[in-house]
Amino acid sequence: MTGSETKDRARLPRVLVVEDDPDHRQLIQDMIVTHYGQAVSRLVVAVGTGADCLAQDLGAFDVVLLDYNLPDTTGSHLLPEILARADVPVIFVTGENDSATAAQAIRQGAQDYMVKLGDYLFAIPVIIEKSIRQHQVRKDNQRLQQELHAMLSELRVKNIQLEESLTKLEKMAGTDPLTDLANRRHFAQLLERSFEEARRYGFDLTCCMFDLDHYKELNDSMGHQAGDEVLALAADIIRASLRGSDVAARYGGDEFVVLLPHTSIERALAVAERTRTELAAGVQARYGAMPHPVTLSIGIASLSVHEPATADQLVAFADRALYAAKNSGKDRIVVFSDPHRLHAPAGA
Repeated sequence: MTGSETKDRARLPRVLVVEDDPDHRQLIQDMIVTHYGQAVSRLVVAVGTGADCLAQDLGAFDVVLLDYNLPDTTGSHLLPEILARADVPVIFVTGENDSATAAQAIRQGAQDYMVKLGDYLFAIPVIIEKSIRQHQVRKDNQRLQQELHAMLSELRVKNIQLEESLTKLEKMAGTDPLTDLANRRHFAQLLERSFEEARRYGFDLTCCMFDLDHYKELNDSMGHQAGDEVLALAADIIRASLRGSDVAARYGGDEFVVLLPHTSIERALAVAERTRTELAAGVQARYGAMPHPVTLSIGIASLSVHEPATADQLVAFADRALYAAKNSGKDRIVVFSDPHRLHAPAGA
């Protein structure tokens, strides 16, 4: 067999003819063979009942030619069973010349509907080829839609993963790895935003600077691991005292800074005192008595009270108050408005 003949053979349709009238059944077979050649005769199966139709391997055919009236059923009842068993185009070839019947057949899933009138036999090969092509186009479209849906689903997943990765990277870029608080660079961005919002909408913004007292002595006597533990403890205590709108950051070394929007100095003093007390208790519980216990010195400044010209100046005011607290004996809170006024534990 030549290559051309093999190619032609590959294009020959596998046809199931379901026709109760033996004469019509033979005429349809003959027309198919006349059109495609004798080689197609072994690919055409003709049966006369619905039961014989369903007994076939329906998936082995390229097209089914189905009569509407059969001795044991009707085409409208048989069509759904055929389509449930195989994805194959079904063409009604019937004497039922009724538009309602034809419309119902198409709605049920028939590929085409032709009436046994005139020279209908000559149209059968054309209808077969058209139906097979349309069916293949539909299958290709379904496959492409499924592939596109899978690609879009995969793309959505990758976009979600990318967004999650970017969020993690952004958080990592703005987070101090030891304390999990904002780092100084990220704090500078949040500071400008918070300061401008407070000035624009007329609410207070209070800044607290925290510095660990005797931290160097702790590092020198107990090692850097203990120093890191105390930094993490201080961060946890500061974080636990804050609201969702507050901002806390590791400012550098053993210094922390906190921004409290909508917060007066009086409330900030309460937050600072609670933080100072809890840190001292936490260090005492973990390390016991030390010659130089780690405590907190805290400086506070307020936008509404001290009227800084810039966000950086607000932090500078709090920082100056912090130095006043350090120079006044440590383990105490100083408000910038009165650097010599001390808020310290009794007997300090």
